[in-house]
Amino acid sequence: MRILILLAVFLFTNFATVQAASYQLESVVVFSRHNLRAPTRTRSEIINQLTPHSWFKWTAKGGELSIKGGELETIMGQYFRQWLTKENLIPENYIPAEGEVYFYSNSYQRTIATAQFFSSGFLPVANVKIERQFAPSRHDDNFKGALTFTNEKFNALATEQINAALNATDFTESFKLLEKVIDFKNSEYAKKNNLTTLVGGDTEIILKLNKSVGLKGNLDTAVGAADALLLQYYEMENVNKASFGKKISFNDWKKIVDIVQGYHEILLTSPAVAVNVSHPLLKILNDELSLENRKFSFICGHDSNITPLLAALGVEKYSLPQTIETKTPIGVKFVIEKYLGEDGNEYAKLSLIYASSEQIRNKTTLTLDNPPVIFPIRLNGLQQNSDGLYKLEDVQQRFDDAYNAYYDLQAENLAA
Repeated sequence: MRILILLAVFLFTNFATVQAASYQLESVVVFSRHNLRAPTRTRSEIINQLTPHSWFKWTAKGGELSIKGGELETIMGQYFRQWLTKENLIPENYIPAEGEVYFYSNSYQRTIATAQFFSSGFLPVANVKIERQFAPSRHDDNFKGALTFTNEKFNALATEQINAALNATDFTESFKLLEKVIDFKNSEYAKKNNLTTLVGGDTEIILKLNKSVGLKGNLDTAVGAADALLLQYYEMENVNKASFGKKISFNDWKKIVDIVQGYHEILLTSPAVAVNVSHPLLKILNDELSLENRKFSFICGHDSNITPLLAALGVEKYSLPQTIETKTPIGVKFVIEKYLGEDGNEYAKLSLIYASSEQIRNKTTLTLDNPPVIFPIRLNGLQQNSDGLYKLEDVQQRFDDAYNAYYDLQAENLAA
């Protein structure tokens, strides 16, 4: 088994070097999820009631980047510096000329800080400015993941698609495992609400203009506990203490985290919702990809941005290896590399780059010899060449199509 895992790591992490002789790297566009944080303030109010046990003493305020999260992101930035220096995109101790590098984040502390820590590892002598719209703790509309149009017809369509995803997902096993780990039946929340389980219960879909899509009910409650357990798993040295003394397997951890990931998949990957909420970011990323003088772009948001973004682009279904978060791990980067081929054409490679669960837990130094996981992703309906690259124009057209699908959907659902 270990041999197979090492082979998979070799294949993923050496994919970029396969085409080194035939292609010149021109630019890289990164959309990053923020790194390790404390539970958000809204979740923090209830998670203490969901277990009789005491949670990890978080090193940051609710929703803010933790100390370890900053260290992990700096390590990832250092890896990108080594990689892109080797690829001759940037020189060592690079100080970019105006317009060559762009850093932009949502206006939350955890996203601003993630971008700042990454830049410290990536460009340690450049004093990079992180662009943002507002003072910390205010949501930038580009990252809000909010519905920018709703009406009765659209809500009916979105509700139908979300309900179909809900009905196709069985959380029973994950819920029971979560309840066992947190000792839910003895919690203040269970006693106050006369509950013995979180399985079942009505789920209400929330669809409101300029608001994030949401669910109200036991699933939403379970997400808060599963999210806190995930963060505790990464922060605590003793993994058994992270599960409150319960000895559970790596696959058990995956099942618990499936509650969080399944929640986002249900809410944000339905065609109507994905196109609606990812609309602003599709344009931002495609614009960055189109700039001739840009060498590197780093845009920092949330897993709730990456999930609908990939869905809107038509990414093939995938399950990430070496991580308990198989969709959008802590600190994951959606990376688009732009290459110039020997034939004079431009090409693009798409991948998800992330630290494995073991690398996060151990705060492993990432280097060219010990890299993060690099997982190539594919777009439905687009043909790759023999080197696994897409024509750049095809990728840009996919961005345009996804962006314009928003207006098509809007026209269809606002029609009388």
